[in-house]
Amino acid sequence: MIKMAASIREKFLKDFVGKWPFGVKVECETSKDSIVTRAEPEKLKSTFLKYASVTEGGEQYMSYADFIQRFLGLLDSKDYDEYTLQLFGSSIDTSRDKHISFTEFQAFEHMLSLPDAMYRLAFQIYDRNGSGFINHGEFKDIVQHTTLHKQIPFNFDCDFINLHFGEDRKRRISYAEFTQLIHDFNEEHALQAFLKFDKDKNGYINAKEFEEIMMSLKSYLLTDFVKENLVSIAVGDFHKKISYAYFTAFISLLNNMELMKKIYMAATKRDKEGACTKEELMYQSQEFPQITPMEIDILFQLVQLRHQSIANDKHIGRLTYQDLEDLSPMEGRETPFSLQMQIAEEDLRLEQGAERTLLLTVAESLYRFGLGALAGATGATAVYPIDLVKTRIQNQRAGGMIGELMYKNSFDCFKKVIRHEGLLGLYRGLAPQLVGVAPEKAIKLTMNDLMRDRLCNPDGSISLWAEMLSGGIAGASQVMFTNPLEIVKIRLQVAGEIVGQSKVSAISVIRELGFLGLYKGSRACFLRDIPFSAIYFPAYAHFKKYFADENGYNTPGTLLLSAFMAGAPAAAIPTPADVIKTRLQVAARQGQTTYTGVIDCARKIYKEEGFAAFWKGTPARCLRSAPQFGVTLLTYELLQRTFYLDFGGRRPEGSAAKPTHLQEQLSRNPDHIGGYRLALATFDGMESKLGLCLPKFHNPVQSTGS
Repeated sequence: MIKMAASIREKFLKDFVGKWPFGVKVECETSKDSIVTRAEPEKLKSTFLKYASVTEGGEQYMSYADFIQRFLGLLDSKDYDEYTLQLFGSSIDTSRDKHISFTEFQAFEHMLSLPDAMYRLAFQIYDRNGSGFINHGEFKDIVQHTTLHKQIPFNFDCDFINLHFGEDRKRRISYAEFTQLIHDFNEEHALQAFLKFDKDKNGYINAKEFEEIMMSLKSYLLTDFVKENLVSIAVGDFHKKISYAYFTAFISLLNNMELMKKIYMAATKRDKEGACTKEELMYQSQEFPQITPMEIDILFQLVQLRHQSIANDKHIGRLTYQDLEDLSPMEGRETPFSLQMQIAEEDLRLEQGAERTLLLTVAESLYRFGLGALAGATGATAVYPIDLVKTRIQNQRAGGMIGELMYKNSFDCFKKVIRHEGLLGLYRGLAPQLVGVAPEKAIKLTMNDLMRDRLCNPDGSISLWAEMLSGGIAGASQVMFTNPLEIVKIRLQVAGEIVGQSKVSAISVIRELGFLGLYKGSRACFLRDIPFSAIYFPAYAHFKKYFADENGYNTPGTLLLSAFMAGAPAAAIPTPADVIKTRLQVAARQGQTTYTGVIDCARKIYKEEGFAAFWKGTPARCLRSAPQFGVTLLTYELLQRTFYLDFGGRRPEGSAAKPTHLQEQLSRNPDHIGGYRLALATFDGMESKLGLCLPKFHNPVQSTGS
């Protein structure tokens, strides 16, 4: 019985898997050839049943519409080409029974995970009868259905077809042979198009015909700039007519643009900011026989047109790296498809955040807390002298007492502290500051990151209101640490002003105030810290995006600049609340006004000192907060990059380059798991790279004969 069951299983695998151009392994597991995390069988089954609408013999199946339209979303559910639907559906339906079983669904997910999935998918579409080979009739039938053939028909009575399928058209093509056939076919199609327009048989076509061929058959090689200037390029200089040599050189140049970048880097000694002349590039290209002088001529025609559109261009007549970037077809082609998708899979997982256990979430919060504590201590130490000056200026009362005005301004205060208390006087109260600032900054940074993670959209973006709410909650959460820290620090900072006063220590201040006294002025602290963080963190995030490079990456310099610029308005706007907090927390000396609360303090300040008193210390506060948070955020982000630990969450924004064109095509549909996250990119690559462009919308197929 066991042997019989094993025999049946082996026969099934042989019959079923033999129709696929890859091995017998279809289990949902990660193989060494896989470039993505394979979907778990249970989740894949659940997804399959969610979309399966057909039931036969007690088994669930997907129809072609279920899979192609509802699940993948490749074709519109109302206006679609029926033949294309059948082609796409049959590429998954290896049994060709018009139904997609879970085994076929699972096998296709495995195929999408392979490095050459794009070629395998195209092979399955051409292999209409599921034999594992392609015959002439199948190849011709598919080509005649493509949009490229309808624009410029391909002549099947040619030597190219004879060489691949034989003169009797009976030879069958294996998968390995197909990968070369589909590549050479596109070049043959372009050659036939040139011959079709060369009516005089003299080896020339006009510029308009050149544009038609390129736009119809080679559009995937054209950037927007090249598309807009095809005719201008063609008629420039003496090219009133396009020779076959120019035609092939133009296509070869676009195919070899990545190689041209390497030649440029060699010519400029790997300086991307440099520029080279035509002669320098031509001299360097002698080491690369693939590149001809005609291709370099065409390249500089393109570059000249590009530079004419740039105002005050300083590189006219020379080639820059940016020129090559703007002329390179299809972002992401510089890496193999398998590597590109491997990078994309990792980046998307980091961008969206994978499913995580509670333990990992807690571990990440503790990790962020620790880094935030180190960053906070670094930032506080860097600007503590400014903070001391700010506190003494804010505590200075106008009128009432002779000699009350000790300082004319912040600079005068700075000089007098050094003169009377020494350099160490600038760091009076630093010890308790460091004790308190570690948890304070840590909880603020951690809470902001945590709330942003929770409030962001599925695609990783976050609304402005969510950014402000995250910052506000972070600011409120820190007050439990901030208030005791602030009141002790302030008492110590102003202690040096009083001549003859006995030595004041943090312990003596805490004993004097008691536990409840440590939270004196906490309402004002809330009024200051909530708006500060609600302004600061969103501003910082937007400045980071603004100063990031073209790949979305932030250097340490742009991080520091972003944090510094965000700190100035965030510090200035809540200054009135900071003044009130300072007055409430400082021990009033004999003869000074005392306050009973926030409202009483605000009223008395306005009555006795005027509206301007609310803005005392604003410059010092900005000069302290901007660099402090600049150093703190810079340290925090650099620590995350240097000591990066993967908890399955989101990588800090700006710490890595943004996704490339292919990466952005990774499906964001939560039902597209495992290999299916690459499905849309694979179908897209099949069209743009292999030229298998099938009509998507309803358009009756014209009879083309056989």
